[in-house]
Amino acid sequence: MQIVFDNVNYIYSPGTAYERHALKNISFSIEKGEFIGLIGHTGSGKSTLIQHMNGLMKATSGHIYFNGADINAQDYKLKELRSKVGLVFQYPEHQLFETTVFKDVCFGPSNLGLDKLEIELRAYEALKMVGIGDDLLDASPFELSGGQKRRVAIAGVLAMKPEVLILDEPTAGLDPRGRDDILDQIKKLHEESDITIILVSHSMEDVAKYVDRIFVMNQGELIFNHTAKEVFSRISELEEIHLAAPQVTYVMKGLKDAGFSVPLDVTTVEEAKNVILKLLKT
Repeated sequence: MQIVFDNVNYIYSPGTAYERHALKNISFSIEKGEFIGLIGHTGSGKSTLIQHMNGLMKATSGHIYFNGADINAQDYKLKELRSKVGLVFQYPEHQLFETTVFKDVCFGPSNLGLDKLEIELRAYEALKMVGIGDDLLDASPFELSGGQKRRVAIAGVLAMKPEVLILDEPTAGLDPRGRDDILDQIKKLHEESDITIILVSHSMEDVAKYVDRIFVMNQGELIFNHTAKEVFSRISELEEIHLAAPQVTYVMKGLKDAGFSVPLDVTTVEEAKNVILKLLKT
């Protein structure tokens, strides 16, 4: 197991009038190389959860293990953890600051005590991973499109060579094409490496299309930890906590309610197309 949460709790402002139980008895494990989706309404605990994964927040109680070591142990080196568990916050392009794209991506690995050649090789490789070509290496990051800025910011984390990449709403604010470009690059990265990816998203379609397993948060609790098909087949339960299934799942439900023999665990357009074509042939 690469990441393990064992009965983790987190309480904001304990003992005060503002006390809030943000994480409640959270337990799960993530294997190396998995692609995890994390969903939940605003305030459900998603951001608090991911910030515990790389030690930005410390659990009030419980244990968190990375590669078998307790990250809250007194002698644990959090700096080393954060180089292995990369966290890309929402709108990461706001953190770009260097004069060129290449210099910006070099910043992270330059803090690891590496030599100049290794730093530049890492930056170059990371930019290739996210689809940024040589023609943009010397460009100002502030002159790029929104999607390009987002890719450069992600490359800055990848240049650290993390074992885990956590992406908090990586497509927020992008147009449909920019969103698809970013997610397709992330999928390609996952397929070509053994990196573990955790995707936080409000888009049920995106989660259904890309991830292996879904964590669903509600009021600080982890209420579902299943495959996309298992989670999205529970339409009524999701709606009770103000979430929804992908649109094609509702199409299947409509067909089912109309008397057609179709499965309710369809979560992508491609699956829906195949089901409907099969239905038309019968």
